Amino acid sequence: MQTQNLGYPRIGSQRELKKACESYWAGATGYKNVLQVGKNIRRENWELQKNLGVDVIPSNDFSFYDQVLDHSLMFGAIPKRYNQVVVKEGNNELDLYFAMARGYQKEGLDVIAMEMTKWFDTNYHYLVPEFYKNQPFKLFSTKVIDEFYEAKQLGIVTKPVLIGPVSYLLLGKEKEAGFEKIDLIKNLLPVYLEILTRLKSLGATYIQFDEPFLVLDLSEKEKSAYQTVYQQIKKAFPELKIILATYFGGLEDHTDLTCSLPVDVLHVDLVRSPEQLAEVMAKISKEKILSLGIIDGRNIWKNDFEKSLSTINTAIEDLGKDRVWIAPSCSLLHSPVDLEHEKNEEVLTLEIKQWLAFAKQKIAELSTLKQLANHEDLTSAKEKFVQNKLAQQSRKTAPLIHNAAVKSRIESINEGDAARSSIFEERRQKQQEALKLPAFATTTIGSFPQTPEVRSWRAKLKKGSFNQAQYDQLIAIETEKAVRWQEEIGLDVLVHGEFERNDMVEYFGEQLSGFTFTQNGWVQSYGSRCVKPPIIYGDVKRPEAMTVKWTSYAQSLTSKHMKGMLTGPVTILQWSFVRNDQPRSATCMQIALAIRDEVVDLEKAGIKIIQIDEPAIREGLPLRKAQWKDYLHWAVKAFRISASAVMDETQIHTHMCYSEFNDIIDSIAAMDADVITIETSRSQMELLHAFANFNYPNEIGPGVYDIHSPRVPNQEEMVHLLKKAATVIPKEQLWVNPDCGLKTRGWDETKKALIEMVEAAKTMRNN
Repeated sequence: MQTQNLGYPRIGSQRELKKACESYWAGATGYKNVLQVGKNIRRENWELQKNLGVDVIPSNDFSFYDQVLDHSLMFGAIPKRYNQVVVKEGNNELDLYFAMARGYQKEGLDVIAMEMTKWFDTNYHYLVPEFYKNQPFKLFSTKVIDEFYEAKQLGIVTKPVLIGPVSYLLLGKEKEAGFEKIDLIKNLLPVYLEILTRLKSLGATYIQFDEPFLVLDLSEKEKSAYQTVYQQIKKAFPELKIILATYFGGLEDHTDLTCSLPVDVLHVDLVRSPEQLAEVMAKISKEKILSLGIIDGRNIWKNDFEKSLSTINTAIEDLGKDRVWIAPSCSLLHSPVDLEHEKNEEVLTLEIKQWLAFAKQKIAELSTLKQLANHEDLTSAKEKFVQNKLAQQSRKTAPLIHNAAVKSRIESINEGDAARSSIFEERRQKQQEALKLPAFATTTIGSFPQTPEVRSWRAKLKKGSFNQAQYDQLIAIETEKAVRWQEEIGLDVLVHGEFERNDMVEYFGEQLSGFTFTQNGWVQSYGSRCVKPPIIYGDVKRPEAMTVKWTSYAQSLTSKHMKGMLTGPVTILQWSFVRNDQPRSATCMQIALAIRDEVVDLEKAGIKIIQIDEPAIREGLPLRKAQWKDYLHWAVKAFRISASAVMDETQIHTHMCYSEFNDIIDSIAAMDADVITIETSRSQMELLHAFANFNYPNEIGPGVYDIHSPRVPNQEEMVHLLKKAATVIPKEQLWVNPDCGLKTRGWDETKKALIEMVEAAKTMRNN
């Protein structure tokens, strides 16, 4: 029995990649420095996995920004608007790559970034490939080949990892009518064959093809494409060992199809879908190896060795030891790097730490399970098994996990708790009278830039260099500056800027019981953006008000309306590492009640507009439509519970970004938020068609500029987008706002963009 890993975190143990890229973008360091940092991370990752005993180690799992973007560059799927970036003197392939990811606005050029959306049901974002009818592909970037050779020079023969041809096409978007993206497979497959030829010549034995769409609903044409692709690959390269990796769900009705494909190793996710094992074992052909994804690649809980060994032994009894591999369920991209960096017991207690495993520890678990299953080095392995069993028992019985009062409150929830007093039309009339906002009302999504200076205050408070009074004074000054500036440029609904907040989920988790945190538990969200998800280990409760202090202070500075800014229960759930000892829905309801208490306190403090952000509600949707109904029922209910205990005059906003809404628009309407703000600028307002076709009844703020790109759009561009929006949504329902919060942007670009945005709203009012 062998071990394999599907992918390892690429940010570096101390976020070296983030720092190198951001330094390069700022012009502080050169091209060669970024390349060297990437090379160092790859070497460290390969050597670590080798030293920990991984038998089949991945390459090409590293990326400077996004693995899907890597493939678009590799296949020459480069939108024509970037041609000018290529010919600019001094630009290199990496500059082109970053322009596709972030946009390009210098040297007289102004090019928008590619669209970005969520990677299946994770909080990772990928760059959406753009496809055109009869689009040609060619081998443009040799990254996958170069990195295989790089590892080989270090004495490590890796398995190159590629997104499978079918999944790559399905990840993209048709940018013109008259064709289906899957029809491009005949143009794309020859490039894959060329890559395999090059890899084979360098000595590659195993090639991993990631085909996560095999756990989604597929059309007949897409199913046929899978058969065509892998038959042709096998015919052209009978000696290569093809690993087909599926993850994030079970094969279900695609089991027959997948098991019939001519590949050598089939990987299945037994964390998300343990029940699929029996059917897959019954249908997999005798010459194939089955890779068991038994270690959770998306959560941080220590593996249950006893349970995993039972699964492994079942597979070995059925298939034989030589036909069984073990692996994490998916790439470890979604896990923090190394638990050993968590040194501060005041942040993460030893009791909770003993229940956790990060990427490095998961690789070690893999090796231990192999030893136990193969009966190798049993003295050491058995000792680890005993320690693992004690940790599992400790977690089940720990008193700090359970809160009887919280459980009792959950049981007493009734339907009335999830409904506003009046229907939207009645509320809207009362809100118009109370708020007196103009047409095309302007606002922002919540946060303003967190400068290095602001972040340093928080660090000094944690280190004890500042006391609370000193810190509060600085935050108060920064908040007042933001309020005065918003008044100056003429925004209609203001925000306090969130200068006291580290992260939109972490900030709330720090004030809720049942949560704990890490110092270095960073995971990549997109590009250089890394987040430290809180860990929900127990029952959730709000001990005291979390946002009233700073929101009330900001409101006291202005006669304009100040929005209360909260993160919604589904998003807090999705963007945390969640306990796996009870249903996710139960944990979500606990969070909903905590947010409900905060909403009530904000209203009591005189806040008339309260935003409850739910950018992750679409992300949490199960990958199979058959499972949507149950999720949407409890997700919508959780939001409504959090939002419904206020008067009709209090306006509830929500915010969503980087999601496709077409299939769940009725559930979004069922959330019954008075105003929804959404990301639409990268898609040039395409997302609004879902709201128009549904005849969305409530008010909506389509984002008019992309905050994930450093480029600053002008007034004319925003007016153009608003006019497009007004063709599908009645103008009486429209708000004007950015796509998302502005925390990661600089003040200079933020000020320029918001001034242009306010002027765009004025233009629309005068039309």
